[in-house]
Amino acid sequence: MAVTESAPATAPTRPPAPGAGPAAAEGPPTGPAPAGPAASTRRGYGTAAGGGYEAILRRQTQRESAARTYARSLPIVPVRARGLTIEGADGRRYLDCLSGAGTLALGHNHPVVLEAIRKVLDSGAPLHVLDLATPVKDAFTSELFATLPPELAADARIQFCGPAGTDAVEAALKLVRTATGRRGLFAFTGAYHGMTAGALAVSGGADDVRVTRLPYPQSYRCPYGVGGERGAELSARWTETLLDDPKSGVTIPAGMIVEAVQGEGGVLPAPDAWLRRMRSITARHSVPLVVDEVQTGVGRTGAFWAVEHSGVVPDVMVLSKAIGGSLPLAVIVYRSGLDAWEPGAHAGTFRGNQLAMAAGTATLAYVRENRLAERAATLGARMLGRLQGLQAAHPCVGDVRGRGLMIGVELVDPEAAGPDAAVPPAAPALARAVRQECLARGLIVELGGRHSAVVRLLPPLTLTDEQATAVLDRFADALAAAERAHVPRPPAPHRPAPGPSH
Repeated sequence: MAVTESAPATAPTRPPAPGAGPAAAEGPPTGPAPAGPAASTRRGYGTAAGGGYEAILRRQTQRESAARTYARSLPIVPVRARGLTIEGADGRRYLDCLSGAGTLALGHNHPVVLEAIRKVLDSGAPLHVLDLATPVKDAFTSELFATLPPELAADARIQFCGPAGTDAVEAALKLVRTATGRRGLFAFTGAYHGMTAGALAVSGGADDVRVTRLPYPQSYRCPYGVGGERGAELSARWTETLLDDPKSGVTIPAGMIVEAVQGEGGVLPAPDAWLRRMRSITARHSVPLVVDEVQTGVGRTGAFWAVEHSGVVPDVMVLSKAIGGSLPLAVIVYRSGLDAWEPGAHAGTFRGNQLAMAAGTATLAYVRENRLAERAATLGARMLGRLQGLQAAHPCVGDVRGRGLMIGVELVDPEAAGPDAAVPPAAPALARAVRQECLARGLIVELGGRHSAVVRLLPPLTLTDEQATAVLDRFADALAAAERAHVPRPPAPHRPAPGPSH
């Protein structure tokens, strides 16, 4: 169905890194929608099934399962995309701050990604090879290892998994259980690790599972009601107590799995000192530390890997999303001492996705060579600053947080806060309204957090200064519009009808 723009026949191997100048900006992000399905067909958007984009949306509703997610809140039919911009079949253009849920580190159809894919296609190389060695795989592994924390890279093994991050989580859990001979796991409140059984079991929304749940530190809604360094210290102390107390009822687990920044949990960065404490606790008890970098990796948080902010070197890293350069790819990288698997202990038919490896190699190299992680740190801090300015002007903005270009804005209902509440309750209806107002203004965002009240911004790392300004302008306008519609105005003061003059 999708139609993509043709890249230049002589796309440069390494185009200039994005900057602040006009040359780095893309074309206009929005445009008038053509009138009716016929216009869509004239633009090349017609389908063999017939009808325009409205018919495509109707067929999707009729044919696809009730489990569909993004399609419910984003009723668009993308047909072209480049960088930050998606063009829908209705002719409208959107600034995409969802980026495939963090998958598109370089945005849509970046020239180096297209060139890498085209090179494999033109070479006649096999596209499906199970787990056989190929030059494409060797290049990907070499580039990936060059980006890892040196201590891990020097003593690492890699397992290619099924093409989704959730399968890599399953592999990581299976690995530590095999290596330690233990079964239990430590995971955290608010976590999200995927949708398969094992990944769900260590996610925050799980039920009826045998996983010890630990409090994830956060300042705004601190589980201990104190926030800051003190809240993180209490969280770490509780973890330590469970392991040190012989009567805690908790046995030494096979592993601890944690996100350095909780994404779906509401964009909650783990405090660096707390993460170092988790590393110290797990090392002392010989518990493998598994860090889920599926959404945070490849420069997203302002470092190539989010663990680098704290200096922590985990025993296992779970990687997916951006490492495939927009195509499905998932791996785990782990210390060689854990490699106790038997042949075939974790397998999958699509472990050898050659196109994804080629696209991933190009993406990893481009991010590294052009220092896009540093760029994400600088631009992300600037965007956070402006959003914090909105927080000061809008009482419905409870908290602004994030790291690099992984940003969250938590919306609250200040009028509903009880006298004993530390912070106002979440406002999911308002968040949905903001998302809708953003879409109406040509800006794609998504929601997360405990009550889906956190508006999440995940723009590509190639975001220019001009584009960042456009994103924030549209968000600010959408926030004001949603606030006007959802926050009741105080009643006008009663004025008695004028009487007879005296």
